[in-house]
Amino acid sequence: MFMVFIKSSYHIIKRDKTMYDFPIEYDEPVFRPPSEGRSFLLQVTIGCSHNLCTYCNMYRSKKYRERELLEIEQELKKTHEYFQRLNYSPRRVFLCDGDALGASMDILRGSLRAIKELFPSVERVGVYATAQNMLDKSQEELEELKELGLSIAYLGLESGNDKVLHRIVKGNTAQDMIDGCEKLHLAGWDISIIGMLGIGGREFSNEHIADTAEIISKISPKYFSLLTTVAVRGTPLKRMVERGQFNMLTTKELTREMREIISNIEPSRGEILFRANHVSNQFPLGGSLKRDTSMILETLDEWLTQIPDGIYPETPQHML
Repeated sequence: MFMVFIKSSYHIIKRDKTMYDFPIEYDEPVFRPPSEGRSFLLQVTIGCSHNLCTYCNMYRSKKYRERELLEIEQELKKTHEYFQRLNYSPRRVFLCDGDALGASMDILRGSLRAIKELFPSVERVGVYATAQNMLDKSQEELEELKELGLSIAYLGLESGNDKVLHRIVKGNTAQDMIDGCEKLHLAGWDISIIGMLGIGGREFSNEHIADTAEIISKISPKYFSLLTTVAVRGTPLKRMVERGQFNMLTTKELTREMREIISNIEPSRGEILFRANHVSNQFPLGGSLKRDTSMILETLDEWLTQIPDGIYPETPQHML
């Protein structure tokens, strides 16, 4: 179903423990995808193992580490007791932080087994992952994790263009992402891919459009979302913009990128559920590709006729 809907953010608001008495003391900040908004969040790693992407400051305040399995198991037991008092059974769990699939098999295996034992109501466990995480795990390991309940990975593609990926210090090539996703497909995982409007700047906009549409067509993830590049304070990208080394796109140019990426996606494995509801986007909408492609394009074409030239999107206050 084609939709125009409200925005949602990847940022988790800090919990007030005096109000909720929740037994976990998270190492904040904690992030999750919009679709995991009602999931029980479990930190199996802290920070991001890469933590070099020029546009991202999500984990700059943290040094990457794996948590001890005993510590994770104790948190799960406390949370189980807490939920029992509330007569509540979680249906979804999301493993944090930035690329928890990079944790060792011992940590992941032990965490997933404890989740299965303590929370039999859980239907799905999700995780953020990088291309390197997927490539580092063997096919057999990914299949084992799927059997233990880890069934969806959220991947930051950002761009399908290798020049753009190198410029933003993503740490992988487009082919790395294709190869990693093929392993997940074979293991029976669902895949949710995130792309970034404007991440190529004005210089690489056309290449970014063409190659991103091509890689999404090849991978054909179950879910695909787009967010807008923001020059967040404290990031290398922000400094590049201030020095004139990166030209941000106007609202009309960003909307054109969204239109052209969507129009060039040809799914190779069935329908792709598309979303553009991140807080950074000026015009949130969604639908199924290819079923709703024509309606999405019609909406974007209408917006393009109404957006003035030369204006830039407003930056969300918490990103300034």
